[in-house]
Amino acid sequence: MITLLYPALAILIGFALLIWSADKFVLGASNTARSFSISPLIVGVVIVGLGTSAPEMLVSAMAAADGNTGLSIGNAIGSNITNIGLMLGITAVFYPLQIHSKLLKREMPVLLAIILFSYFILWDQHLDFIDGLILILMMFAMLAFTVWEARKNGDDELPQEILDEMPEEVSKGVALKWLVVGVVVLIASSRILVWGAVEVAEYFQVSDLIIGLTIVAIGTSLPELAATVAAARKKEFDLAVGNIIGSNIFNILGVMALPGLIHPDTFEVAVLVRDYPVMIGLTVALMLFSIAWRKGQTGRLGRFEGALLLSGYIGYMIWLFNDMTKTIV
Repeated sequence: MITLLYPALAILIGFALLIWSADKFVLGASNTARSFSISPLIVGVVIVGLGTSAPEMLVSAMAAADGNTGLSIGNAIGSNITNIGLMLGITAVFYPLQIHSKLLKREMPVLLAIILFSYFILWDQHLDFIDGLILILMMFAMLAFTVWEARKNGDDELPQEILDEMPEEVSKGVALKWLVVGVVVLIASSRILVWGAVEVAEYFQVSDLIIGLTIVAIGTSLPELAATVAAARKKEFDLAVGNIIGSNIFNILGVMALPGLIHPDTFEVAVLVRDYPVMIGLTVALMLFSIAWRKGQTGRLGRFEGALLLSGYIGYMIWLFNDMTKTIV
């Protein structure tokens, strides 16, 4: 039991420090960018968006550097499944969401297209350097396109909600301090978390992919849960859903790219036949729920739709648990 105690503590401490340092990183980076007269909209879309995905990216990078490609890939896919099924599902159950933003409705098909494209390039069951390079270049292109779209559609509700949620303003010196502290603690906590996760996987004799899809994915998605619930409570419904869509795009293009760039390797076929289809299914369900089927109506994620997403996530967890027990036996 003592053997498992230290890895478990490492995971809990790693998660706590990840969430804290990601928040401080966003505070420092956004205010540092402001001091250089960078557009607030660019700061909101790029820096704040990347900041919420910083835990996934750092954990993926650390795991890949240690040769745990399965944990990296599991973290990327598992975070997307967790974001829609668990995080957005729970939020919609307590705070029914109405979707008005035209930008958001256009981003959902883009997310699905990105997922299908990444599925295609991973079909050979190998994530190599070229795959990673393609994905990371697509991420930068997507960031540029998102900023352009937000500027073009200035009257849309989503850009304004992004600006309203910008971190508090602090002095340049304080901003630089929190930027450095945030980066350092992000790296250290990611290292602690990856060590604990790998130790737990070895203790239970399960693949690091499973750990990445479950424990790590849930923990690194906690910033998205906090941001989504906070936005929903303020009735900023487009921002609540936008946080999830943006994070999922970053996860596929940014987080998934890192193991290919750092440690190209093969991965379990379960990624293609189990995990990707679930991620695609939840993304399609979110799109269908968000469509206004009648003229004059808005897209809606009510309690019923939230319960369906949450049920899908629970069913997936049961599937993973069954696969895990088969492996142990």
